[in-house]
Amino acid sequence: MLRLVSLKLGRLYRYVKLAVLGSLAAALVLNTHSLLASLQRNELSERRFLQLNKCPACWGTSWCRKFLNGQLRLESWGRLRLLDFFNVKNVYFARYGEPREGSRRVVLKRLGSAQELADIDTKICRRATGRGRCDLLQALHATEFASLNGDVRLLTPDAVEGWSDLVHCPSQRLLDRLVRRYAETKDSGSFLLRNLKDSERMQLLITLAFNPEPLVLQSFPSDEGWPFAKYLGACGRMVAVNYVGEELWSYFNAPWEKRVDLAWQLMEIAEQLTNNDFEFALYLLDVSFDNFAVGPRDGKVIIVDAENVLVADKRLIRQNKPENWDVWYESKFDDCDKEACLSFSKEILCARVTVDHNYYAICQNLLSRHATWRGTSGGLLHDPPTEIAKDGRLEALLDECANPKKRYGRFQAAKELREYLAQLSNNVR
Repeated sequence: MLRLVSLKLGRLYRYVKLAVLGSLAAALVLNTHSLLASLQRNELSERRFLQLNKCPACWGTSWCRKFLNGQLRLESWGRLRLLDFFNVKNVYFARYGEPREGSRRVVLKRLGSAQELADIDTKICRRATGRGRCDLLQALHATEFASLNGDVRLLTPDAVEGWSDLVHCPSQRLLDRLVRRYAETKDSGSFLLRNLKDSERMQLLITLAFNPEPLVLQSFPSDEGWPFAKYLGACGRMVAVNYVGEELWSYFNAPWEKRVDLAWQLMEIAEQLTNNDFEFALYLLDVSFDNFAVGPRDGKVIIVDAENVLVADKRLIRQNKPENWDVWYESKFDDCDKEACLSFSKEILCARVTVDHNYYAICQNLLSRHATWRGTSGGLLHDPPTEIAKDGRLEALLDECANPKKRYGRFQAAKELREYLAQLSNNVR
């Protein structure tokens, strides 16, 4: 009976798949003329496609000249609007060219789905007028995004605390850093909020509230050694970042030596984001194979989705000394039935100096046997060579890192795992 049901479900899946492909083929045939036209157009030079009319309820304008001058062009399939149905995350690949430099690949992000972007407008309208639809530009001036006007000297924690993961528990030091490194202004370098134009100030605040990923990339730039994609610029509701390479998922079945090297890099990223000279702890709240990419030439692992990053200022924690601030915090293992699960308390992440969250997130969701993604299990370090499997040390360290049996076991396991992976991959320093 069970076999009969599974066979029927298998046939149903094939029929649905064929129906979808057939519908897509029919749509392609019926819309041949419009498709050819869309392939010839460069929508990245069109203000409407960029949603430039939404500004200052947008991400910025620093790259508008490049967009509008036609220096960016979507890659072939990205020009077909019919395929936007499958592009839920609104991420596009494009070629960017500078005179005398040739072209290179970049990634364009709207920073949200079509529905999420529409919700931005609805929220602004409701905050200003109580209605779901309104004149967006007029409504902006009746919201908190306009209340921090030119008379306000600094961006302070009480004004933006809790707006997003980035500022769930902001310190003044963090906010000064965000303003000083804000890339969507010609006069960057000052931590004074009043030095920004009204439109720039609103763009900064809206980005901070709805999707702070650009601010993470700007404040913790790759040029200074942070493991994030390089921020390039924005125009309207489109952000451009440097193309890193194939996502980590494409290396799931790579040769063992390659996977060991990638695993070592992931643990190094966890360490860097947790303990660094700046005393900012950057906690990754969304960890999956899609959120990392690997450089094709240098093989370097980079975080390519930084929307859900919580930043805790360790200096502020030591200064304020909240309850149990100096007690080591162990994240709780979450054996849920969904992919990329994580268990955490934002309040605790904001109130402890020593936290193992990043080690836990990397081990549970990417490296250990508990990691599941797209129907697979076993994690990035699945099927080790026979001698390593027999030795048992790797499996034991991964298990203790993901689901520790000893008190503070994850801290020690993470340290030993980094060292062991370095030995296996010849990355000993």
